[in-house]
Amino acid sequence: MIKRPMLLVFMVAIVFGNMLTVKAQDDSKDYKMWEDIMLTPDNTKLKVLQENMRKHNATYHKEGPTKATVYNIVSGPNSGNIIWEMGPMMFKHNDVRPGEGGHDADWRDNVMPYIKKVQTIEYWTADKKLNNTDMMTKMSQFPISFIRYYEVIDGPAPGVNTFFERISKTVKALDGVNPWGVYYNEFRQGNLGRHIATFSFSPNWTDFERDVNWVENFNKVNGENSWQNQQDLYQATFKNTWDEIWVYNPQMSGD
Repeated sequence: MIKRPMLLVFMVAIVFGNMLTVKAQDDSKDYKMWEDIMLTPDNTKLKVLQENMRKHNATYHKEGPTKATVYNIVSGPNSGNIIWEMGPMMFKHNDVRPGEGGHDADWRDNVMPYIKKVQTIEYWTADKKLNNTDMMTKMSQFPISFIRYYEVIDGPAPGVNTFFERISKTVKALDGVNPWGVYYNEFRQGNLGRHIATFSFSPNWTDFERDVNWVENFNKVNGENSWQNQQDLYQATFKNTWDEIWVYNPQMSGD
């Protein structure tokens, strides 16, 4: 039996070179995407940064497609950094994002002096057909996110669609509330390998100890011995994976 956070060990696989675009995935114009900026804060000026970023987000990023949410990365290779996230949005919203009216000057003068480095700027698109996130309306409900990044092998990886469908079916069949989603990086990241990310959202740390009988439920939903086949697909599809935990930071967000 596998506890809830460990579900993500086996959550998602896809061939990066053939990864579906937003329009191909949904065949619609209502895709959901988030802009994520990873920032390294000046730890000697965290109080000022918190106050200034909170004010900036509350002024310019309070609602709609440009709404900002901030997270602390508390585990993994990027621990100590923060994520400034905008969305859900679409590419067209970049044409009307805040710029004039003091936005850029405020970010330049009141936020960036307290940032040591901008690490990455990425756009992540949700797979709305497979995701199980409809119950989420506010990040304060599920403030802890368990993320696994996936680097896909070069070349073809047969069985990818089956892998996805099995995972999604199993998550949706579990007892209790299990918000989970898979997100695709819209742009290649070179040697960073951040092709895909899965998110499991938790209301508290105690939720990490909840046992969901993953293997038993997986075989029940997908057929006898499907779990072993799923592990084989996992091994054949990825060349690297790693984990992070993000914690919602209400003091910096635009709520």
